[in-house]
Amino acid sequence: MMQEQLAQLATYFQYPFVRYAFIVGVLVALCSSLLGVTLVLKRFSLIGDGLSHVAFGAMAVAAVLKLTTTTVLTLPVTVICAVLLLYGGSRRIKGDAAIAMLSVSSLAMGYLLMNVFSRSANLSGDVCSILFGSFSILTLDPLEVKLCAALSFAAIAVFVLFYHRIFAVTFDEDFSMATGLNARAYNLVIAVVIAVIVVLAMNLVGSLLISALIVFPALSAMRVFRSFLSVTVCSAVISVACASCGIIVSILAGTPVGSTIVAGNILVFLVCALLGQLRGSAQ
Repeated sequence: MMQEQLAQLATYFQYPFVRYAFIVGVLVALCSSLLGVTLVLKRFSLIGDGLSHVAFGAMAVAAVLKLTTTTVLTLPVTVICAVLLLYGGSRRIKGDAAIAMLSVSSLAMGYLLMNVFSRSANLSGDVCSILFGSFSILTLDPLEVKLCAALSFAAIAVFVLFYHRIFAVTFDEDFSMATGLNARAYNLVIAVVIAVIVVLAMNLVGSLLISALIVFPALSAMRVFRSFLSVTVCSAVISVACASCGIIVSILAGTPVGSTIVAGNILVFLVCALLGQLRGSAQ
């Protein structure tokens, strides 16, 4: 049985679109895990969910305009909204209220536009694919793969280059500013990278499941490790492993890619939570 599945998997990986999906999935998972630790520690976990709905609305507009590459519109719109949310939005509407209003409005308007202007013969399938990922990652063309890879490497490079500054802003922003660090500028960097990650993750898990891809690996790692570096490394390993296994299982079993990856993250979180409790009781 195992040999048959391995042979079947080897056959699938002979197709370029399967290799493209696997490469993009691993890169997106790695990017998501790196900034996920910072978002959780800064209490910005819901920003990923809000931005995913913004990305859905922008993608709906791009689909109505019949743009060949939706990222051209989705990325700048999501970046702008990320900056606004991270800086607290307007003076009258702040925090979770601003995230809730923006996410619900974007989701509703995006679905409305797709219903009114879309001429697709399978509108419900298109919406489901955008929301839950479905098999959209298996339909990536070489140009989209190159764009995703370039953005992923850029996000990873930014995190590595500014690691110590991101660490400082994450744990004590006021002290960082007192020492002369431009915390506002690095918050802007974090916002832009978050937006890029959300747009990339749309193809992998869909707009409704992006938060899980960002938050679950970080929370799982925090149950086992305590230092920022250890949690970040462990989060990256968990995220990449869950994405890889999720894509493979979805190919073999015919399950939705996004939901399968999230299910794997949930399972790993439960195991890490149990290990954390056992470790705490042992001490």
